[in-house]
Amino acid sequence: MVITGLLFCAMTASVKSLGTSLPASQSGFIRYIFGLVLLIPFYRQLGLAGVRKNLLRLMIIRGSLHAIAVVTWFYAMARIPMTDVTALYYLVPVFVFFGASLYLKEKINSSRILYLLVALFGTLLILRPGLREVGLGHLSMLLATIVFGISFLLAKKVTDEVKPLVIVFMLTLIVPIWLAPLAFSQWENPTLKELIILLLVALFATSAHFTMSMAFKAAPINVTQPIVFLDLIWAAIVGSVFFSEVIDVWVLIGGAIIVFAVSLLSWSEIKNR
Repeated sequence: MVITGLLFCAMTASVKSLGTSLPASQSGFIRYIFGLVLLIPFYRQLGLAGVRKNLLRLMIIRGSLHAIAVVTWFYAMARIPMTDVTALYYLVPVFVFFGASLYLKEKINSSRILYLLVALFGTLLILRPGLREVGLGHLSMLLATIVFGISFLLAKKVTDEVKPLVIVFMLTLIVPIWLAPLAFSQWENPTLKELIILLLVALFATSAHFTMSMAFKAAPINVTQPIVFLDLIWAAIVGSVFFSEVIDVWVLIGGAIIVFAVSLLSWSEIKNR
């Protein structure tokens, strides 16, 4: 998960450098096509014939939902600072925990509700509605976190029986199928530089999804998710050094509060097992 965080940070920086020159759907589509090309050499190792149909169905549903998150994430990444994106992304573990309560039939208790309220307070500090402009970039990122949370739950559901390589391949196959119509309807001819950046995005993202699937297979979600909080450090450094972004103290405080809430929730979950 530590390696996953570093890879996702490199991916985020690459998308940030891409800017808004290409539509979000097109950027996402090209990124996943490149990812598919990177995975084709491993096709014979997949063993898709041995995967149960209901697990294939779950992975198809996951890829379909993930396509929504990809477009909204690309849109947000080009419009708001990296620290804002990363801090808001910390809500994913919250949605994962509560999604596990509903989808994986785990009990909802008062401590989970309390930690959720604390995390939401941290989110309000990041967004500060009324005190700062909350644009479509922030709202898009909030939608992305919800859908990413659902996607990760579905990934966790199949990791006991499906190899990480298969999970990543199915995601990389399904997402561009959904993105293609929207991408071609808004198509802008990319430059060589933009194609190289999207190739790097694909390399970093595909590797990150693979290491994340390995982590999900090796440990429970409530052990792996808190490690993503290191990402705020990487995002603040990269945003400041490479993109001259001013580090917003309230974003760091809000992110720290979300870290605190989810860390306590993780500790509580582990203690009660």
